[in-house]
Amino acid sequence: MVTGKSTPHIAFLGAALFFEACTGSDRPAAAPGPDRVALYAAVGTDLTHYTVDVENTVLAKKNSVPCPASIQYAWPHPTHKYLYVAWSDGGPSGAAGAPTGGARHGVSAFRIDAASGDLHPHGADLPLVSRPVHVTTDIGGDHLLVAHTIPSALTVYRIHGDGTLGPEVKQQAALDAGVYAHQVRVDPSNKQVILVTRGNGPTAEKKEDPGALKVFAYDNREGQLRNLASIAPGGGFGFQPRHLDFHPSQPWVFVSVERQNQLHMYRKTPDGGLEPAPLFNKSSLPEGFQANSGQAASTVHVHPNGRFVYQGNRASGTEVQDGKRVFAGGENAIAVYAIDGNSGEPTLIQNADTHGFSPRTFALDPSARLLVAANQVPMLVRRGAQLETIPASLALFRVDADGKLTFTRKYDMETTDARSLFWMGIVQLP
Repeated sequence: MVTGKSTPHIAFLGAALFFEACTGSDRPAAAPGPDRVALYAAVGTDLTHYTVDVENTVLAKKNSVPCPASIQYAWPHPTHKYLYVAWSDGGPSGAAGAPTGGARHGVSAFRIDAASGDLHPHGADLPLVSRPVHVTTDIGGDHLLVAHTIPSALTVYRIHGDGTLGPEVKQQAALDAGVYAHQVRVDPSNKQVILVTRGNGPTAEKKEDPGALKVFAYDNREGQLRNLASIAPGGGFGFQPRHLDFHPSQPWVFVSVERQNQLHMYRKTPDGGLEPAPLFNKSSLPEGFQANSGQAASTVHVHPNGRFVYQGNRASGTEVQDGKRVFAGGENAIAVYAIDGNSGEPTLIQNADTHGFSPRTFALDPSARLLVAANQVPMLVRRGAQLETIPASLALFRVDADGKLTFTRKYDMETTDARSLFWMGIVQLP
């Protein structure tokens, strides 16, 4: 189902591509036309391909490919020829009743058809020992790096010349992987790697696990990592970083801090590390907004021109009304910041309603004229005296010259409790 503008709800590298969680200097020039871009969206075990008309902000569903378990994340090879898709039956996207750790984990390689964008299995699946929440290639496409949640870990695998996945690169030294790794990124220099370790918030049964940014020196020829620094303001307590992105031309790193609903900006040090504290710390929520339980930040992307940065806000808290779990209020939006060209300071200029709930992932097309947000879950909401279910959806925005977003339409998605809209990305075709 496609819907148009509506009233807001309650309140990839080298010369590669740009997609969900891509970096600065990796980004290419604008794609030559809308037929050179593909959008892939993951619901449960299925990865669905959509064609993209960037100019008119329109999607068209084509076909789907299955994976062995629920899709966690995907990342393209720098040549644009292959897509690496991580999957697992563990974690919140796993099948109903599956244990947190799960039992089946791996990465599948797909060949991207240059003409159509269709995906075709490419080589044998790579089995993993634990849940892969995030994957990336290095800048040259020689290795695949995988972030694992429980136990928190970072592993490296060779990529053969034909794009198929090879064996694990055993690390010569033990790596400090912190607690609950959530993202791994390779610095555009291809000399450092940052593992974003979220930690865990406190519960009634246990204390808070601290978060940190784990920085490693990286030998891109051998795939070897070496501990370089651990960035953990306040010892990592009250600091739950989720994702980061790099500025395209300045030594600035923007970090989305999940439970604290913040955006931090760090400066790189000459040795490739990060300064121990952020230069700037900004709220992702509108001024005066009081966050309810379930309010959290998601991913972050810097505009390829370096003048703006975007961050997801998610609200999923519910309360019981008439015996049913109903949305308890909160902010589901893309926060838009203007970046000061001299200092790197981000200033919040817009919170663009995603017209859905829990935008876990979002993506810009390579030309940064289109932003698509993936509203992960359906939600029951009250409208006057009536209760209405708002489906999961892909929400499309035009990116204006001032960096702000204009909502154009959304495409409702069929999901279930065990099959949410867990990931989506936009890929420039080869």
